[in-house]
Amino acid sequence: MTIQLSIGDFSRMTYLSVKTLRHYHAVGLLEPVEIDNWTGYRYYSAEQVPIGQVIRRFRDLGMPLDQVKEVLRAPDTNSRNEVIVAHLRHMESQLDQTQQTVASLRALLEQPRTPIAVDYRSVADVRAIAISEPVRMDDVESWWSEAFDELHRVLAPTTGARSGPDGALYPKEFFEDELGEVVAFTPIAGVVRPSGRVHAVEIPAAELATTVHLGAFSELDQTYGALGTFVTEREIGLDGAIRENYIVSYAETDDESMHRTEVCWPVFHTKGDEQ
Repeated sequence: MTIQLSIGDFSRMTYLSVKTLRHYHAVGLLEPVEIDNWTGYRYYSAEQVPIGQVIRRFRDLGMPLDQVKEVLRAPDTNSRNEVIVAHLRHMESQLDQTQQTVASLRALLEQPRTPIAVDYRSVADVRAIAISEPVRMDDVESWWSEAFDELHRVLAPTTGARSGPDGALYPKEFFEDELGEVVAFTPIAGVVRPSGRVHAVEIPAAELATTVHLGAFSELDQTYGALGTFVTEREIGLDGAIRENYIVSYAETDDESMHRTEVCWPVFHTKGDEQ
């Protein structure tokens, strides 16, 4: 005979609140074995107690409800373990990011700011292949990676076509509204056949104040802050797109400490300015 448990007893046995159990029932994650037609009371079985305890542990690990459903409904052990391992990898990635953020915050609080070296440069129009799309700030990392992978695939069959490092243009709307038309580009000298999202463009000439950021992209805001301060103090800034040139990036090495990103701020002129 199946022992039926009231929702209150089941709540105490699983450490899941009554409100949470009602929600899990509504979304089809953990349904009671019986609902009294007259009172609407929910009843659970003793066999569901371990399931409720497993769900709580997955939720403690931050697993989304959809993934918890996948685990509970997996047809076999391998399928179930694949979902669990994928979530654990996601957690490890989040932990790495948290540790990097903590280290960065300590550095901001404890280390004095060092002056940056700024150069002025006038750049001519540049022929390039590019992908340009509206990108949200929260999505830029994945978009950036996919865009350059696609650009490199298009470029691969043409030997010697590249004429400079990869780059990107970020309009002011990207920073102000967290959404803007970002242009990822690769300069070319030869003939390249665009395909997919890739198209031929001409990156416009510009007057730029430049500096080189050393290290991970996650610290790039510090270089932006220093260069922006430098430009603002001299009242030479323009509203044009910020340009980044990826001198050394993931295409060359996974070691972020070796990455070199040139940050270029549009300015009125490049000659006669005192640093």
